Amino acid sequence: MPMSSLFPLLLTCLVSFLLLRFSTLLDPGAAVPHVKRSAPLPLRYRHDGAFKILQVADMHFGNGAATRCRDVAPEVGGARCSDLNTTRFLRRLIEAERPDLIAFTGDNIFGGSATDAAESLLRAISPAMEYNVPWAAILGNHDQESTMTREELMTFMSLMDYSVSQVNPPGFLVHGFGNYHVGINGPFGSGLVNTSLLNLYFLDSGDREVVDGIKTYGWIKESQLAWLSATSKELQRNFHAPALAFFHIPIPEVRGLWYTNFKGQYQEGVACSSVNSGVLGTLVSMGDVKGVFLGHDHLNDFCGDLNGIRFCYGGGFGYHAYGRSDWPRRARVIHTELKKGQRSSWMGVESIRTWKLLDDDKLSKIDEQVLWRHGEDDSDHNVYLSGLESKISVYVV
Repeated sequence: MPMSSLFPLLLTCLVSFLLLRFSTLLDPGAAVPHVKRSAPLPLRYRHDGAFKILQVADMHFGNGAATRCRDVAPEVGGARCSDLNTTRFLRRLIEAERPDLIAFTGDNIFGGSATDAAESLLRAISPAMEYNVPWAAILGNHDQESTMTREELMTFMSLMDYSVSQVNPPGFLVHGFGNYHVGINGPFGSGLVNTSLLNLYFLDSGDREVVDGIKTYGWIKESQLAWLSATSKELQRNFHAPALAFFHIPIPEVRGLWYTNFKGQYQEGVACSSVNSGVLGTLVSMGDVKGVFLGHDHLNDFCGDLNGIRFCYGGGFGYHAYGRSDWPRRARVIHTELKKGQRSSWMGVESIRTWKLLDDDKLSKIDEQVLWRHGEDDSDHNVYLSGLESKISVYVV
């Protein structure tokens, strides 16, 4: 660009900056525009081949110190227990686990107790932003009960620091707000630096609806499943990478896990919609989803197998959410590791493990298990490997 064209642009920027500074000096209390601090995109695996996700389910954040805890033991704090206990727990987890991504899986705020939805969200998610941790969020059935609609909430969260959340996918007309995909690329220095090795699908499961005059919970609609299937097909065009899905309200089939060899606690009835929209069939037909992570039912924290896909609850996280006084608040960790190939090059995902951490003196780790291991349950794992090896061979000499 010639200097004659560049000078007016530079002059405009300088004038705008000086006007902003001058207005701030005249009125120190004036609002200063905030530029979003973005997460380093694309997200990618660490140099040691690991990527760790912290699932935070049902914070139910209200108004901070003014919002009392529910269902806690006297030793937890009694009258002094508040939303600040939730914030403290999140900070402890970030410092202990150093997650690469935090997934907030709905009911992040409790609308009935939040007098200002934006302020409550900022307080609830502040530890992620303070520690510069990328985070993604979806909505539950209580988030919109305060001062913002579901669309406004997702738009606001997409603009917050270090958020990778999206309102909806570009180019698709889908139901709800908060349907999007996040890819996790290979580590820097590897042949897969520009390839997504793990795909994360986030879906809006709605809030409440009326069917035939009867109130029920929301469900994932046909347009969302169409987008999900199309996105999965496009992502798997070159090779099959595993995927994880996150939504708030469980599907009806989760009820049947009571009769299986699940791991964790199944302590309350599954509060799902009366409508079965075919989510499980869609996920199975896609072939890439290995785990689904849910919220909504705070006293359930189990994982169980439905047609080869592990469905896992996060367990109740927030202190303003209902719980049990003898059952500590908890969070779920999802740990994925890459496979080492020839000449120490990184390949695709080798394993996906999970465990839960309790908010006790030791941050006790419980119910560790392998959700998926490459090659153990996939008829198409040879396609997956050959696709990765052909991609890597372009870079490795």
